[in-house]
Amino acid sequence: MKHILIIGAGFAGLWSALGAARQLDKHGRDDVQITVLAPQAELRIRPRFYEPDVHTMAAPLQALFDAVNVRFVQGSAEHIDEAGKTVRYRDADQQLESLGYDRLILACGSQLNRPPVPGLEQAFDVDTLESAARLETHLKALANQPDSPARNTVVVAGGGFTGIETATEMPARLRAILGQGVNPRVVVIDRGAQIGAALGDGIRPAIEQASEALGVEWLCGATVAAVDGNGVELCNGMRIEASTVIWTVGFMANALTAQVNGERDRQGRLHVDGHLKVKGSEAVYAAGDVAYAPCDEVGNFAVMSCQHAIPLGRYAGNNAAAELIGEAPMTYSQPKYVTCLDLGAWGAVYTEGWDRKVSPPTDKTEAKALKQQINSVWIYPPAPERASALAAADPLIPVA
Repeated sequence: MKHILIIGAGFAGLWSALGAARQLDKHGRDDVQITVLAPQAELRIRPRFYEPDVHTMAAPLQALFDAVNVRFVQGSAEHIDEAGKTVRYRDADQQLESLGYDRLILACGSQLNRPPVPGLEQAFDVDTLESAARLETHLKALANQPDSPARNTVVVAGGGFTGIETATEMPARLRAILGQGVNPRVVVIDRGAQIGAALGDGIRPAIEQASEALGVEWLCGATVAAVDGNGVELCNGMRIEASTVIWTVGFMANALTAQVNGERDRQGRLHVDGHLKVKGSEAVYAAGDVAYAPCDEVGNFAVMSCQHAIPLGRYAGNNAAAELIGEAPMTYSQPKYVTCLDLGAWGAVYTEGWDRKVSPPTDKTEAKALKQQINSVWIYPPAPERASALAAADPLIPVA
């Protein structure tokens, strides 16, 4: 029996498995085994980790895998042997095991970039469920500390998508913990020359309005030089006393990409062809945050987001299975790009296009409702019912 091995159970890994299962089911094939290798059989809803109650933000997958005949193996991949078509991994007991494959789909995601900033290990982040839970525990414990400017101050390093959503959610989170009479201070440190510079001019006015309304401060053209238990030192010599520092600056593809022969971009993502096979590889596909994939014909590439990871997974799974059973692959295409940025109690902003032009019919309240729908429904896995789950894995289903 032939074997498709998928590393990762995030958005790209889950939908790779469903995409492959759909392709095999469509042609009545039962001679290809699909295996997902990941630390846990659950989809962790990473785009929501800036919110409170992070312990609720994981969806179980075992019943869904069972419904579509996907085998789950618990473990963490450590080494990819392309020549031998095997992957070595540590199982739940930390024993070294291996799995062979005929086609490998690398869908192991990304991780927060951690440059050599002194004291950075003392900062919090919302990169993983565990680290976001650690931040939440810390925030709740602030209520036990004496009232002080440092206690009531949160510094968010990084003014990109994650940093903005984290910062604009923070005033409400802090008031819920410390009391409505507390006036929290939230400061975003960003190297960009303007507020929201990483997201462009189109979306900036909404970010500025929300920040002003919520009392979120921005220090632009600045970077963090050092972190300690009482705050941060900036490269311009300024110091901010803060009990809470949250790092959101930059993401890199999983380090496993370095073990695959192929060209990588500056974030470590593997260059793939239109079928999502790693360029120059005979048996390895990439999907989600590890894939540098052209998504249209005018030079745009998929970004690290579930908006792209879900269809990338569908196509990668479909094509890996199609290749093994002699069917024609499908060329990945996702020309539409939208953004729905959560801006805390102020609302949200919805944009369309790579230049992020605000969509006039969607005001901040409508955009907030849309964001809540995305976060609570759209990005969750389908129900563990075979027919509907496989139907949902059709690569031609529009995401945005």
